[in-house]
Amino acid sequence: MTEVEGVVGQEDRPRTGPGSHRHGLPRTRSALRRLRRRRRLMLEGLAAFLCLAALAVYLGVERHDTPREEHAGVPVAPPGRVGLPNEADDKVVNPGLRPRQRPPSPSPTPSTPSPTPAPPPTVTVARAEVPATVDLTAAGPTDWVHWGLTGADRTVRKRGGSGEIRDEGGRGRRESFSNNPEAYAWRDGNPVASSSGTMSGVYTCNRGSGFNLAVAADGHQRTVRLYAGLWMARGRLDVRVSGGGPVTTLRMEDPHTALTTEFTVRFRAPRGAKLLLSWTVEESLGDCGNVSLQAVALR
Repeated sequence: MTEVEGVVGQEDRPRTGPGSHRHGLPRTRSALRRLRRRRRLMLEGLAAFLCLAALAVYLGVERHDTPREEHAGVPVAPPGRVGLPNEADDKVVNPGLRPRQRPPSPSPTPSTPSPTPAPPPTVTVARAEVPATVDLTAAGPTDWVHWGLTGADRTVRKRGGSGEIRDEGGRGRRESFSNNPEAYAWRDGNPVASSSGTMSGVYTCNRGSGFNLAVAADGHQRTVRLYAGLWMARGRLDVRVSGGGPVTTLRMEDPHTALTTEFTVRFRAPRGAKLLLSWTVEESLGDCGNVSLQAVALR
């Protein structure tokens, strides 16, 4: 075989090596397809991973924005603060989270009870006829005073009495008399120890003249009996409690002769206050029209 024939023979053999155009080309396209498929799978896997990562981040943010519903009353420590002391836990601020349990309300500071206000003063006044004989010892177990027996400016008082009946003067000159229609008796007097029945008293003439008396209050209801009279005049009794308040007024008159009465005053006022009584000539209806004062008793 010649050299040329050998070369031609080699060219006529089918090529089966890696560079063959009949068998090598198809294998290269299949490899490319496999490579492209692997790349596509890798890209899809990467995309899926990125999506999962983004979803995880989003869910993490959502957990902070929306508090979890809890079914137990035990407060949950915020993330990253487990094991811290209570004071540190109190200082942790978690944006977006509402407190799961409010601190207990502080106990109210006990307040000093205010004192019960004293009841308002009360006064009632009534009139009655004077008995033929007035027993001052019985009528005034707390205190009593009688005027006129020992002179116009002197009195007889209850021995050992409270001294809460006070003569506070008044306008006009006082005169004593001994022809009162009723009698007054006692067994515990000073400076006159006893009397079986004296008809003495004191009087003062003309308009505006009269007597001012006071009786101490003690916070309880007290009863005062005022034995008084007039002659040819209109008398006016004003009763009130010291410190202000309403005035109770009673009038009586006789233009021709003498008239006597028993004023009964029931009152209640705080300790330290006084019942004030003013018995005056509102109008003189004759020569020396006057008002008179015999006794006061306190029960």
